Amino acid sequence: MKIVFTTKGIDWTSMMDPRLGRAEYLLVYNEETEELSHFDNRDIANTAHGAGPQTVKHILDFNADVLITGNGPGGNASTVLQKTDIKVFIGAGDMTIQEAYEAYKNNTLKAF
Repeated sequence: MKIVFTTKGIDWTSMMDPRLGRAEYLLVYNEETEELSHFDNRDIANTAHGAGPQTVKHILDFNADVLITGNGPGGNASTVLQKTDIKVFIGAGDMTIQEAYEAYKNNTLKAF
């Protein structure tokens, strides 16, 4: 299973980014191989419109099964995500990535 986190950094101790569309990084954890990879999403900050759907496209490119974020997707990103099989969990905005992963495993994040 591949889990994508919206983050402000690229390792387990980095903080989550509460935003989806304008998240600084997307960190991908492959549970089967225990590998971390990331996508630098900082260029999206200069995008006037459509940041959410563009970021969701990158998440889809990772073949993600789960997305963990802070505040949840905005309207346009939510519309795109609803057409996928990706399970979205929110409420991890003030956690480290590792804390967010543990909260997900303990079922304490809110399903979107």
